[in-house]
Amino acid sequence: MAICAAVRFLSHRTAPVAGNHLRLRTAGPARSRRWWTGCRGVSRLGGVRELFHGQLERLGDELADMAGLACTAMEQATRALLDTDSALAEQVVSIRVEIDQRGRRCEEHACVLLARQAPVARDLRVVVTAIRMSEMIGRMGQLAAHIAELVRLRHPNPVLPIELVGLFERMAELAVHESRLVEHTIAAPAGVHLPEIERLDDELDQIHGEVLGQVGRTDPPYPVQCGIDVALLARYVERFADQAVSVTRQLDYVATGHTHRDSPL
Repeated sequence: MAICAAVRFLSHRTAPVAGNHLRLRTAGPARSRRWWTGCRGVSRLGGVRELFHGQLERLGDELADMAGLACTAMEQATRALLDTDSALAEQVVSIRVEIDQRGRRCEEHACVLLARQAPVARDLRVVVTAIRMSEMIGRMGQLAAHIAELVRLRHPNPVLPIELVGLFERMAELAVHESRLVEHTIAAPAGVHLPEIERLDDELDQIHGEVLGQVGRTDPPYPVQCGIDVALLARYVERFADQAVSVTRQLDYVATGHTHRDSPL
C-alpha cells in the first residue's frame, strides 16, 4: 500500500530523477553497464527507452553502494566487538544511518521509474526487485548496528567470553565474504554467486549452532547476561548472512525469472 501511494504521488512530480548524492569513501568494484539493462545483452535503444535503461543502471549502482556500506558496517562492528572499541562502534551506527538514507533514495528512484515509465516484463521485474533488495540491504545495516550498540552498552567490558572469540571471528568472516559477493554481483556480475553464497551460509549456520551449543554446555555456566548477549550476537551475524543470501536470490530472479521457495517473492 505504501509503495502504491508513493507511485501515485510521484507520478505528478515533474522534477528529474535525482542522481547519486553520496559516494563510497573507498573504491568499489568496476560497474557493469549490462546487468540492470539485460544480462544477455541489450541492443542500442533510442530516446525514452535508452534514458530509462540508463536510470536502471544508476539504480543498480545505488544498490551496489548500499551493499558495500553494509559490508563495511559488519567489518567494523566485528572489529569493535573483538577489540571492545566503542569509538568504532559509533562509526557503525553512523554508517547504518547512511544506509537507511540511501535505501529511501533507492525506493523513491524505483517508484519514479514505475510511475513515469510503466515498465513491463523483465524491466518491471528489475524495478520491483530493486525495492525488495534495498529493504534487505537496509536490514543488513541494522543488524550490524545492533552488534555495535551492544558493544557500546557493555563498554568498557568485553561482550564475548574469550573462548568464543575464534568462533565469532569465523562467523563474521563468512558474513562479510557473503556481503562482499553481493556487492560485486550487483556492481559487476559475471554471473550470480548463489551456489557459493549458499555454501558459505551453510558453514555459518553450523558455527552458529556450535556457539549456542557451547553456551548451553559450559560448566560452570555463563552468567545469564553473558549468555543472552552471546545468543543475540550470534543471531545478528546469522541473520545478516541470511539477508545476503536473500539479496542474491533476488538477483538470480532478475537474471532467470525463477523464484526460490525461501525467497519473499
